[in-house]
Amino acid sequence: MTITKHKRYILSTTLAVVFLAISWLLYHAADWFVDTYGRIGFDAILFTITSDLGGTSSSLVIDYLAEGFLPAVLWTAGTGFTLFVLPRLLKHHRQSLSVTLCLLLCFCLLGCAAWNTELDDYILSENRSSDIYENHYVDPAHASITFPAEKWNLIYIFLESMETSYLAKEQGGAMAENLIPELYDIARENVNFSHNTDVGGFHCINGATWTIGAMVSQTAGIPLKTPTADVNKYGRAGEAFLPGVTSLTDVLHEAGYYQALMVGSDVAFGGREAYFSQHGMDAIYDIRTAWADGIVPDKYFVWWGMEDLHLFEYARQELTEIAQREQPFAFTMLTVDTHHVGGYQCEYCQESTSGETYDQSISCSSRQVAAFLEWIQQQPFYENTTVVIVGDHESMDNGYFTRMTDPDYQRMVYNCFINAAAEPGNTQNRTFAAVDLFPTTLASLGCQIEGERLGLGTNLFSDTPTLAEELGILGFETELAMASEYYENVFYNEK
Repeated sequence: MTITKHKRYILSTTLAVVFLAISWLLYHAADWFVDTYGRIGFDAILFTITSDLGGTSSSLVIDYLAEGFLPAVLWTAGTGFTLFVLPRLLKHHRQSLSVTLCLLLCFCLLGCAAWNTELDDYILSENRSSDIYENHYVDPAHASITFPAEKWNLIYIFLESMETSYLAKEQGGAMAENLIPELYDIARENVNFSHNTDVGGFHCINGATWTIGAMVSQTAGIPLKTPTADVNKYGRAGEAFLPGVTSLTDVLHEAGYYQALMVGSDVAFGGREAYFSQHGMDAIYDIRTAWADGIVPDKYFVWWGMEDLHLFEYARQELTEIAQREQPFAFTMLTVDTHHVGGYQCEYCQESTSGETYDQSISCSSRQVAAFLEWIQQQPFYENTTVVIVGDHESMDNGYFTRMTDPDYQRMVYNCFINAAAEPGNTQNRTFAAVDLFPTTLASLGCQIEGERLGLGTNLFSDTPTLAEELGILGFETELAMASEYYENVFYNEK
């Protein structure tokens, strides 16, 4: 059956407008994402949008609808009217020209979206192969790890978006005044591995720029990469999550530790539940268990779940019970109030001199962590308990750093080891990354690690140089961004 000229016109115009709408949507989504989060790499974007997003903050959704979706709708309507309706009204309509201009605009928009999200770098890296794992990866399942006769407990505190950038400029930070004086003092009084001669931190590398990526990197000694196969189900409940990896929690599980994870949000978000439940975690607490345990009222939900003041209350309660067990324990928790955008201001927050609400959340977090640490140090279990306080990754509040910091300032992630059962060698002027925290944490519990390396990480308590020091941080990151047959064949498959 012959398609009439009018029908061809309707079909081609409709397809052009649909393509135009998709292009504007992707362009504004990419623009919103980068304005909000900064350039954190396409791999992080890919993993986030394909994993479980349950419990996402409603304010973030509203912000996207206002700053990303609505502009896309308005620009689609405006350019669609200009290209296809206005020429007909003016009797100057040439459909072929309108469609051509539409397609050119679409390709420009898609090109800008790809550049904004670093899709071009991702494609280039994925088409280059690295042998870093074949040459340097140390499988913890086969490594010699010797625990002390009396096993030490571990409390591992992931601080959302905690950087050394929040220190004053004279302390190596980026701010006019120190926003985290308590965390600064804690680091000075204990073990802080630093990129400088004051309180410093570590580089935020490819595969560790978002929360679950950072958690995997710090506990498994490898960055998190999204598989090219089955991408839409990776990290979701019930799906295998790095089954070929032996992580910190796997090692502690085999050593007889009781382990618990606590977050103040929905633990399913971003694959956290899938990862930890499959790698030796005995108990998991989140906003839903907080409802059931009476920490907050049933269906209570603010920000990403519950604010940190309730999280620390919950942690005190559960730690008191866990410490009564006749076995060593490892308790991991993740704060949330310093999440972007602007953080959450709870009743403990104080006015900042800068007028920035994010400053309030950052300083409040420092005070609450210090109070929690003081409580831990008063408990009978503290004598043989190591406390690790570490940022998960750099903050993604891009607007804040655009306003508050020099664009050339090199941002680092905070770390501190308290009551460690090991003495460090050189802690200053180190070049290291999230992957190095895996063997370093075990060393802080008094473990002896043959060769001082696990995964791609190096025990920072030792004098062994990290891979970032051997290869240079740029060379190390370049290798991590590339495709790896070893990663695909080993880590994504059952042992």
